[in-house]
Amino acid sequence: MAQLYVTLLTFWPLLYIGVQSQSKSKDTCIYQGDEDTYSFYEGGDVVLGGIFPLHSSTIPLVSTFMTKPKLIKYKLWMQTMIFAVKEINQRQDLLPNLSLGYHIRDSGDDIPVSVKRSLLLVNGQPEKGSGQSCEDIQKQPSPVIIGDASSGVSMAVLRTLGSFKIPLVSYFASCSCLSDKREFPAFMRTMPSDLFQIKALVKLVHYFQWTWVGVIGVDTDYARFAIQLFLKESERFNICPAYVHLYPVALTQDAVEELVNILKSSSATVIINFSVDSYLHGVLKECRRQNVTHLQWIASEAWVTSKVLWDDFGDLLKGTLGFAIRRADIPHLGNYLRRVSVSVVQTSNFLSEFWEETFHCRLNGSINTHVHGEEAQNWPPCNGSESLDDVYTLYSDVSQLRVSYNVYKAVYLIAHALHDMSKCEPGKGPFQNGTCGSLYPVLSWQLLYYMKRTHFTTLGEEVRFDDNGDPIASYDLMNWQRGSDGSLQLVRVGFYDASLEDNKDLAPESLCSQSCLPGSRKARKKGKPVCCFDCIPCAEGEISNQTDSIDCLTCSRETWPNQAQDQCIPKTLEFLSFQEPLGKILWAFSAFGACAALAVLVVFILYRKTPVIRGNNMELSFLLLLFLCACFLIGLTFLGKPTDWLCRIRYPAFGISFTLCISCILAKTVVVLMAFRATLPGSNVMKWFGPAKQRSSVILCTFVQALICIIWLSTNPPVASYNTKFMSATMTVECTVGSEIGFWCVLGYIGFLSSLCFVLAFLARKLPDNFNEAKFITFSMLIFFAVWITFIPVYVSSRGKYMVAVHVFAILASAFSLLKLFQKTGNWETSFSHSL
Repeated sequence: MAQLYVTLLTFWPLLYIGVQSQSKSKDTCIYQGDEDTYSFYEGGDVVLGGIFPLHSSTIPLVSTFMTKPKLIKYKLWMQTMIFAVKEINQRQDLLPNLSLGYHIRDSGDDIPVSVKRSLLLVNGQPEKGSGQSCEDIQKQPSPVIIGDASSGVSMAVLRTLGSFKIPLVSYFASCSCLSDKREFPAFMRTMPSDLFQIKALVKLVHYFQWTWVGVIGVDTDYARFAIQLFLKESERFNICPAYVHLYPVALTQDAVEELVNILKSSSATVIINFSVDSYLHGVLKECRRQNVTHLQWIASEAWVTSKVLWDDFGDLLKGTLGFAIRRADIPHLGNYLRRVSVSVVQTSNFLSEFWEETFHCRLNGSINTHVHGEEAQNWPPCNGSESLDDVYTLYSDVSQLRVSYNVYKAVYLIAHALHDMSKCEPGKGPFQNGTCGSLYPVLSWQLLYYMKRTHFTTLGEEVRFDDNGDPIASYDLMNWQRGSDGSLQLVRVGFYDASLEDNKDLAPESLCSQSCLPGSRKARKKGKPVCCFDCIPCAEGEISNQTDSIDCLTCSRETWPNQAQDQCIPKTLEFLSFQEPLGKILWAFSAFGACAALAVLVVFILYRKTPVIRGNNMELSFLLLLFLCACFLIGLTFLGKPTDWLCRIRYPAFGISFTLCISCILAKTVVVLMAFRATLPGSNVMKWFGPAKQRSSVILCTFVQALICIIWLSTNPPVASYNTKFMSATMTVECTVGSEIGFWCVLGYIGFLSSLCFVLAFLARKLPDNFNEAKFITFSMLIFFAVWITFIPVYVSSRGKYMVAVHVFAILASAFSLLKLFQKTGNWETSFSHSL
């Protein structure tokens, strides 16, 4: 009955009660219970769930939920997950058509809290009291969860979610019991199993010929299974336990005295401890009180890199040995963490608490004494000038990224599994009848199938998983040493690699400098022996695919380094496509301009028998409108992936179409001048420039442009090419003009005709008011010139698809200026016909 009571108290906030509204027939959802404010959410096509012990839980099984637990150090793990999601979303080679989101909650390192919040992740959660439709859940459910840190918590979550085949990827749960696929079929982890850690510890003890050791641990599933494995493995090497002792989680004074008395009375001086750092404070404090300072501590991976014990117990722990999970340097993570500011932390209760605790100041004028204690009431207000660059915190310390690296790999595991799903071809999928996995929405059991078969490389490490979902184990052997300033120096003195042969997997090291991983090169330290060197990352466009490379290799012009800079991959092709926003805007304006020109043409055709239209040069007007429509549509040939034939069409079509338009306007301008002079007594100039001569002038002017284009195409025509001159991960597909002389002759001839038209219009500026359209012709030609004069320097200084966009913009802008000119010219012709 008590267990049922606890369960109801734990999960009652998850209940959604359907309430029949008086005004609506549709049920609405009301969230019951305490709303969890320690959560982070950002939407995406696939939202990854995350469970992290952001607070150390002090909540009893039957909780009043009136106080918040104490903030601890694991916020860096959470921020690493967010960073990895954002990094993947910015990549073009991984999930280019799918965006990731995240939904992260605080587990409190407590089983009931973790189970409750994992259920919230996979179900989604409406706002408290929102009254939304029961089908309309505010936050998107997560098909997979990254978490938890504790083996016991992970087992509880798996027993709740396991029947739904929802994958749980742990970054720190190491209990070998989780490798049982019959009990935990949906479990994977980027943390090696304790089975490998135990083998490494036993070989370490055997290496130093320690045959009489004490074995202790906190009374948890993690320690019980680890000690059981250690005792079994140690028999192979004739290592005997002096004692085995489990101390309780809630360490009382009697319990700690009993433990220290065992340590003190035994002749064993080597102690192997399976625990986490938070449970060791009381033990070490009692050791100091009883002057038990002669012990050689062997740390489990759970506390071997913990620096929080050193400040108080460095004298007791100096010389500690233990195996730590692999460390990595995650590029740009440090800068990402330091960008946190007051404006950011005020949006999150969790980050607000972290900011207050770090700088001992109050945000928003109030303080949470349940978190920081009563002394926090005296803290001054935060002034906005605080910076993480000015203080040291475990949050921003990226020198020992071990568990954070596991979190990073967990996100990439899911991303690569989703990427493999997205590449599946219909009919060739792994599921029934060759079907592929669903991406909209992602089904958890299908995602789990791909995750178990995924292997990938990140930051120079090849990540693979065995049949149990465990990674191949690799540990660093760490030694606790005191630095010159008294600080803890974690020195790597060896390693353990489970993929090596049995007699070579443990290797103590004596090195001046650590090996340089692929993606970097060696640089000898000045004044030091050749064995001492720095590892320098390869420069942009270079890779190294071997350990301890002396030089980096430059990628070919068609390839670019991957993120780890250990291999060259094909560059991403770039061109101005119809689908991207800029392409859509340009073709929309092209279509609008063509439709506008056709609309005016339709009006002219409908009123072609009226005196106004017949009084104009109707043929030139019709031709001008048709050629303007062609000018607008020519811009479309500059969109899409260039080909040789498309390149050979676009430039001549552009030159000829604009030549036709300018020739028509030039003929109309000449007609205006001659018509005005024909009204003078004795003038017969109009007979020298009648309709036939006007058409001939248009054909003659265009023939010259066509001849230029024919010579251009015959000698050195435009072709499609791949521009690899620029140092970037993209390769631009573009049209090279071939003959620069031909290209500039086409533009120059259009400029010559435009200048001639401008001069004639300028000469006609003093016509009577009824014939003042020459002013508008002059103004329109000035706009035309401004567009193309500006185009030249911008075109030359642009590159890639933006150079093409500049060209299309110049075409459209000048075409619209000519269309406006046609409207004004039509107004002038109307006035001229009335005067006649």
